[in-house]
Amino acid sequence: MRRILVLLCCALVLKVGAGGTANAAELPATGSVEALFTPWDDVEGAIIRALGAARKSIHVQAYLLTSRPIARALLAAQARGVKVEILADREMVVNGQNSRIPELAAAGIPVWLETRYVIAHNKIMLLDAASEHGVVITGSYNFTWSAQARNAENLLILRDNPAVQQDFLNNWQRHRAEAEAYQAEKATDHGR
Repeated sequence: MRRILVLLCCALVLKVGAGGTANAAELPATGSVEALFTPWDDVEGAIIRALGAARKSIHVQAYLLTSRPIARALLAAQARGVKVEILADREMVVNGQNSRIPELAAAGIPVWLETRYVIAHNKIMLLDAASEHGVVITGSYNFTWSAQARNAENLLILRDNPAVQQDFLNNWQRHRAEAEAYQAEKATDHGR
């Protein structure tokens, strides 16, 4: 696995201002970045190991989450007292095959569905984001078996960069404020 300085990606991070317009923002280069690429690297394993190290919180923003091992890792985190919360693309929960979202919600993990956008295409996990030693996981990688085994995908694991963590957490919270609480009967109602 390759480790590169966070300096390489911090200049690329966009910050969305309170007014809803995108402003480029330079953030301090701290911590480390792990860059992974499927199908060559074990991206799913790296995500599961990171989830296993979370101590206080996990914020997920997923377009599609069908990976059973990742779902099990989220349930294990919840069982050990980590606060797990999920934002998901509504259409992929309703129409996507093998979504793990209903199972995670049934286990008591709070889930909200994003309905404002044509596609809520984020693939993000924030682990202990409010702490100094948090982790941001992001990239093209959907949380699926196909992303690991059949697709060409990328993933960055950014560690120990509080400024980047806070930006991602602020964005997660902004999306959460616009999302609808998951309800099984509502999620399967195609008539909206």
